[in-house]
Amino acid sequence: MSYNFMTAAEAASLINDGDIIALSGFTPAGSPKAVTAALAERAEAMHAKGESFQVGIITGASTGDSCDGILARAHAIKFRAPYTTNVDFRKAVNNGEINYTDIHLSQVAQRLRSGFLGHVSTAIIEACELTEDGRIFLTAGVGISPTIARLADKIIIELNAAHSKTMIGIHDIYEMERPPYRRPVPVVRPSDRIGLPYIQVDPAKIVGVVEVNLPDEARGFSEPDPITDKIGQNVAEFLAADMKRGIIPSTFLPLQSGVGNIANAVLSALGKDQSIPPFEMYTEVIQNSVIKLIKEGRIKFGSTCSLTVTNDCLQDIYDNMDFFRHKLVLRPSEISNCPEVVRRIGVISMNTAIEADIYGNVNSTHICGTKMMNGIGGSGDFTRSAYISIFSCPSTAKGGCISSIVPMVSHLDHSEHSVNVIITEQGVADLRGKSPMERAKAVIENCAHPDYKQLLWDYLKISNKGQTWHSLSAALGMHQVFLKKGDMRLTDWAEFNQ
Repeated sequence: MSYNFMTAAEAASLINDGDIIALSGFTPAGSPKAVTAALAERAEAMHAKGESFQVGIITGASTGDSCDGILARAHAIKFRAPYTTNVDFRKAVNNGEINYTDIHLSQVAQRLRSGFLGHVSTAIIEACELTEDGRIFLTAGVGISPTIARLADKIIIELNAAHSKTMIGIHDIYEMERPPYRRPVPVVRPSDRIGLPYIQVDPAKIVGVVEVNLPDEARGFSEPDPITDKIGQNVAEFLAADMKRGIIPSTFLPLQSGVGNIANAVLSALGKDQSIPPFEMYTEVIQNSVIKLIKEGRIKFGSTCSLTVTNDCLQDIYDNMDFFRHKLVLRPSEISNCPEVVRRIGVISMNTAIEADIYGNVNSTHICGTKMMNGIGGSGDFTRSAYISIFSCPSTAKGGCISSIVPMVSHLDHSEHSVNVIITEQGVADLRGKSPMERAKAVIENCAHPDYKQLLWDYLKISNKGQTWHSLSAALGMHQVFLKKGDMRLTDWAEFNQ
């Protein structure tokens, strides 16, 4: 079959006001870049004429600025799921301009198949190669690509020359069935392959192919600082001690790591700790630190949904694909984040918190309970099912004006029932097997910044006694003081305990 090659603007013209579109990729890795930008231009032109134009957007995770940013600035997004990190999009959501649904990333494909999120009219998929018989070879991220390719009425392909065709063969495409009678996912170890290296579709569904040469909109990482280095060291020492005690097998266990500077610091510290043997990753995102450790022999294999690396790091992978081909696999998000697989193979999860409370509840998405920072992403997929679930963060933020350890989280993403360990640069609170009050003492003593320790102890003194001590009038007092005075250290519990 001969495909219809067209410009990004021509492809965008195939999308109508009110449509729900779905995109490939996971983070900016593998996300479309040209058609979404052209769609924003179309929206702006229609708005200038007084006409309505907005679409719903469903993705595997976050995207780059050429989707979430440009479309948010063009007021072209009506509905969005499941995750984003773009600043302009965040502002629009917090201003009530976009209906945003935060979903565990492992659940998106199933919710699409079940019809929970509406009907996808168009799938836009980035590929490094496309064959005449409808084989789509993806690029640096997979996400929900297999599901949207099957469900969408029509498919637009962005054939991106910035991604090397050496990618062919590194993907493992497998889609779950709808319940009931779903077969078990046959992944026993991170290196297992269970599917095809491509997505197979009816070529007739591909209504347009847009040729581009656009690199991923990779995010850079800040240089390590003493706080992130100390957090990483604390995590590594904790895991090494658990292995020494026999809690973690001597062969170690697969690791999952979230996104960002702290995650990079943690993995770097684990790589340097020679008491920890070479290990494997079963995770949703691989960052630069993982690639470095693979090259050094400290990581044996990485199973992931996306290569969320800088462009020079990605080029290094492409240039050395003969080396990396047998050390990496890219899967759909419902497989990379599958809770059943995570629990069965014993993944240790390591994610980042915005704040944690003294009882082990974690907020990973909202500032002061109201302002969305990022979605929950895949952290919940791993945390609830992990062999050991770890959350880390600096003990303070905003130059010390905010304590990351509070009496009660202002928004709950991960409950005390799922969180095993909290780690800051101050130390480690191992919450396993502890009662609420034992957890409170461990978190305050080991994780809180010295500026806030006494304030947190004093909170317990004014709290109503029970299994879990709380003063309902004062539980969010530190947040209220920050919003009013700009510094949680100015909290006076007497004001809340009248």
